[in-house]
Order: sequence, then structure tokens, then C-alpha cells
Amino acid sequence: MPTSTTSHSPPASAWKSILHHDLPASLVVFLIAIPLSLGIAAASGAPLIAGLVAAVVGGVVAGALGGSPLQVSGPAAGLTVVVASLVTQFGWAATAAITCAAGLLQILLGVTRIGRLALSLSPAVVHGMLAGIGVTIAVQQLHVVLGGKAQSSLIANVAELPAQLVTHHGHSVVAGVLTVAIVLAWPRIPKVNIVPAPLVAVVAVTALAAIAMPHVTRVDLPDKPLESLILPKFPDGTPVELLTAVLTVALVASVESLLSAVAVDKLHRGARSNLDRELIGQGAANAVSGMLGGMPVTGVIVRSSTNVAAGARTRASSILHGLWIAAFVLAAGAMLELIPMAALAGVLLVTGLRLVQLAHIRTLRRHDELLVYVVTAVGVAVLGLAEGVLIGLVLALIRVLYRLARATVISTETGGVWTVRISGALVFLGVASLVRQLRSIPAGAHVRVELTVEHLDHAAYEAIEDWRRGHIARGGSVEVLRSTAKMLDGVREFEASAESIRPMLAKLAAEGQRPEHLFITCADSRIVPTMITTSGPGDQFCVRNIGNLVPPKGANSSSVDAAIEYAVDVLGVRSIVVCGHSSCGAAAATLAADAPTGSGLQAWLRHFEPSVRHAVGLPDISDPATGVKLIAADKLSVANVAVQLENLRSFPSVRRAEEEGRLELIGLWFDIGAAAARLVLDREPFLARADGELSKIRSNGTASVIATNPSSQ
Repeated sequence: MPTSTTSHSPPASAWKSILHHDLPASLVVFLIAIPLSLGIAAASGAPLIAGLVAAVVGGVVAGALGGSPLQVSGPAAGLTVVVASLVTQFGWAATAAITCAAGLLQILLGVTRIGRLALSLSPAVVHGMLAGIGVTIAVQQLHVVLGGKAQSSLIANVAELPAQLVTHHGHSVVAGVLTVAIVLAWPRIPKVNIVPAPLVAVVAVTALAAIAMPHVTRVDLPDKPLESLILPKFPDGTPVELLTAVLTVALVASVESLLSAVAVDKLHRGARSNLDRELIGQGAANAVSGMLGGMPVTGVIVRSSTNVAAGARTRASSILHGLWIAAFVLAAGAMLELIPMAALAGVLLVTGLRLVQLAHIRTLRRHDELLVYVVTAVGVAVLGLAEGVLIGLVLALIRVLYRLARATVISTETGGVWTVRISGALVFLGVASLVRQLRSIPAGAHVRVELTVEHLDHAAYEAIEDWRRGHIARGGSVEVLRSTAKMLDGVREFEASAESIRPMLAKLAAEGQRPEHLFITCADSRIVPTMITTSGPGDQFCVRNIGNLVPPKGANSSSVDAAIEYAVDVLGVRSIVVCGHSSCGAAAATLAADAPTGSGLQAWLRHFEPSVRHAVGLPDISDPATGVKLIAADKLSVANVAVQLENLRSFPSVRRAEEEGRLELIGLWFDIGAAAARLVLDREPFLARADGELSKIRSNGTASVIATNPSSQ
């Protein structure tokens, strides 16, 4: 046990890590943030100094208070269209006030813990929104790259583009096109792409412009930056207009920040993001940025991914990058005035195009969500952000309702017996069509109703039952089979409907499997790993056995040993999940007085003995969400998960990968009756809700928890 200390200062190892990892990373992010912040401010119609203010505040305030340690915040391309619209409608001082109010609203959302609802938006709508913004930015900045001036809307920019293409703008065109070329080509050059492409492009073009482009338009910053800040003032407008503006900035900034935080978590193996805290940090940054006359702030994936790639380990990198920007602007702002505006536009043009990601399009097409994506993107680009997102949400809702109402009803007659097969999702919206077909069956007939539905609501059940009683009253007979189809029928049904996933499975067959997780769970028929984790083919390497047991290395369990070593050493999985469950037959059989005597089963259940000893030493266990005390078998099942996690560490390859940060061990306990997953933390002795509570427990330990640490007994 480490000795306690009363000092609250970081240990020497922490300072060493900051100097060796965070300090160099902060310098890399600082260098890329300068041109991006200036370019986004120019594209938004905001004062250039406002973009730099937002970069400083985003780095320092959001970096210090946010819940995503490695996320970098600042002005974002995703808000360019919104800010440009607000500047046109209200002016810059009023836009700063709206930014401040939006920040206070974000803080409220974070404090009330409803901020994560932003992640409930359909991914098709979110990615469509970003794509629409990206197209708008790209077309807008293309005018600046060509040496002209951007128009106020996408349609106007497209209409003016032919005239812009035939107009000669000399040096500006050279600077803009060369910037785009360098940004696109630099990452393809081996061993040099550790230096960010936007930085290389802007520095190279700026140097060339200083030598050979005397008449190119350059960045224009005030001589005294602090005295030139435009402080906020109350906007002129109707309450509805002001409320809409504040909500738009708050929601778009929140969604972009939270999506970015989730994406950043996938890039590293450190602490996961606390989304509510992240929203509070982003809100505080926007409130401060608005008060200082800065632009809106969000978490941004370009700077964040650069931060991770550069080796950052803590939030110190983000904070330091903000301080470097502030020092540079105050001490060497004149250097920024050498940068051609066309160079910044070139960087933003490529950034905008990259918001339209082919990977998202392919994924959404595979899941039949491409229409929502396209409609949202076109709506945002043509009509505006709020209008486009609203149209996308309405379309997504209509599609959900359509899927809920879509049930296939097929009736056939063979030898005087009618068979009615009902499949799909049968809810009240499809009742009228169902009843119409059922009533077409002749009175007095013998009917078999085969229900193979995904969901059956009360209205649909009542409709079938009313028809059944009426048909019997008229002399007929009805046999209702509420079950899945026979296995062979199910196989045939799968083959008939597999077209949507065939391309994905064909790709997996050709390229091989690359699962990120080894999932070890019980062979119980009620546990469906892909359903619990919302994953698909190729995502998991799955092992199932009686009691989700992992016998220690050397316990002569060659099948489990082989699966673990293959997953870690060959497949290189990033996590191993051990998932137990309630009402576990293996746990109950182990505790029963008349335990099974079959030699194979009895030998296997002996592996439960360490879990039994561990469970005996635990206090009564209650579910952290409901407070209901667990029965003995469920208590053993929870303890068993913790023991199996420790058993995993008896494998040298697992222990080595975990120590090197390449592998994470995760314990889950699935309550079948409640359809709820709980986290079992073996080294931090807690059982907790799995819906976002883990980060809270790791940060302050205040969640409702129970001890499950086998090493502490």
C-alpha cells in the first residue's frame, strides 16, 4: 500500500510526465491552432482577434474544467455557418453576448445531467449536419482561395462561382491553390507527417508570399489586441429570435463537443470522458469567451487528434497550448500579419471537405440511413442549420414510425387449413391492415396464426384476440403460435433478407476479422452479447461457457486458454470483457445442496470455488440503481466476475498487455429481468451502473457501490 501524504501538489512523476509528454504536445497543437483559429474567424465574418480569444479561452478554461482530459477546444468549423448568420443578423457585439448566454445554458445542461441527451440525436442527422456545414464552408472559402469574396449563402456562392473562375486574381490564387496542394500532399510523405500539414502549408506559403507576392491580401490584426476587443452588448431582436439564437449555439456547440469527446476516447487508453463535466467546462469557456468578445468554443477533433498523436497524457497540454497562443499574440502578433488570407482559406476549404466523410456515408448506407443523411446535409447547406437539422429529425422520426408500423402479413390456404404468418414489428399503426386481412379468411375455417414478430404492442394483441374470439364464435378454430419460426425456417428467412449485411460480411470474409474486444460470457440462452453491447459482425471475439469462467493459467482448460492467447497475441484486442448475469444456473447449481454429480459438469463447477470463498466475505449486495438486495446466487455471480478478471491476469500475455496500456479488463453483470448492465470493478472495488457512472466513480467515488475486490479480502 502506498503511504498517504497531506501534500496536494502533483508528485514528481506527474511533473516529469508533463515535461516529457504534455509540453511538447502543447507546442504542436499551438502551432496548428493559430492558422485554424484565424481561418475560422475569417470564414465566420468575426474579427480575427475573436478567433484567437476563443482559442485561448478554449484551451485554458475548457481544458481545466472539462471532463475530457485530452480534448482540445477552440473555435470550430462546425459553427462557422451559425456564427456568420448571427453576425449578419445581430452584429458582432450582440453575437458575443449570445455566445455568453449559450455558455450559461450549457452549464445548466451539464449540472442537470441532461446534456448527454444530445447524443440521442440520430447519427445520420448529426453527420448530415456536419456534411452540410462542410460543403457550405468549402464553397465559401473557394471564392477566397481564388482571390475573391465569399457570398452570404451557398446558392449565392455557387451562382457566383463561374464568374470567379474566369476572373484573374494573380497572387491570391497562387497562395490559395498552393496551400490546398500542400495540405493534401503533406500527409502522404513518409516520416514527415508528424508535423501538421496546415502548419507546413501556412508557413511555406507565408514565406513565399513575403518574397514574391507583395500585393496579396494578408491578415490584419489590431496593433493593441487587448484594447481592440469588442465587448458584448444586449442584442436587438424579438425574444423568439434571441432564444432561437442562444439555443442554436448551445445545442450545436454541445453536440459537436460531446461527439468529439467520444471520438477522442477511441484514440487513447487513458481515462474516459465525463460528458456532463465536459459540458460544464465547454459552457464555462463559452461564457468567458463571450464576455471577452471571443467566438463560440467547442471541442474540435482535428486539434484533439493532433494532441493525442503528439503524445499528450493529461489536460496540461490543452491548457498550455492556450497559454502559448496568448503569449504569441501579445508578444509577436505582427508575425501573424504576414499570413495571406488565401492561405487560411485553403486550410478551411480542405477542413470543410473533410467534414463530408465517406466512412460515415458507407456506414449509414449499410444501415439504411443514407436518405436522412443526404436530406439533412442538403437542408443545412441550402436552407440553414436549424431548418436542415429540423427536417432531418422529422424524416428520421417518420422512418422510425414507419419501421414500427411495418409488419408483413401473409395468409395461405392448404387443404382447408389457413396459415397466417405475421412478421416484423406489429404495433397500433399496423392494426388496421392486419385486421383487414384476418377478416378476409372465410368463417368456419381452421386457422394457424404464426407470430414471428420483433415487437407486439397491446393494441395489436387486442386486435388479434378480438378477431380470434369472433372467428371461433362463427364456428371456426384458431391456433396462435407465439414463437419464433423453426430453425430451418429461420435460416431461410435470414438468407432471404441478408442483402443489407452481405457486403459487410463479404468484406470481413476477404479482409479477415479485426475485433477490438474479447467477450467472455455464459452459455445461457438469454445472454446475447451483440445486443447488450449494440455491436455487429466483426466487432467481438466471443467465448461462451457454463458460468463465464476463466480458469487460471495452468488449470488445464486448454480451450479457454487458447481463446485468450489468440485474442491478445494474434488479434490484438483492446479489451477483455467478462460478463456474468442474474439467475445464473451454474452459480445456483454450485450453491445447491444436491449439486450435479455428472463428472464433466462437476469438474467444471469446481472452478467456482474461489468465487464462493470470495462471495462469503462480501457484505449483502444491493443493486446500485434499485437498492434491491441480490439473492445468494446473484451475489456469487457478481463476485465470480471479479474473480475471473483476476484469473485473466494469471496469463502472462494479458498481464503484459495491461501493464503496457494496450489492454483493458472490464467486468459486467447483466440483470436479465431488468435488462440492465452493471459494471464490476475489481481493482476499484465497486459495482455500478454502466450508463455513464464509471467516469464519475473514478473521479470522486460518490456513486452507490458495493465491494467486489478479491484481493481486498
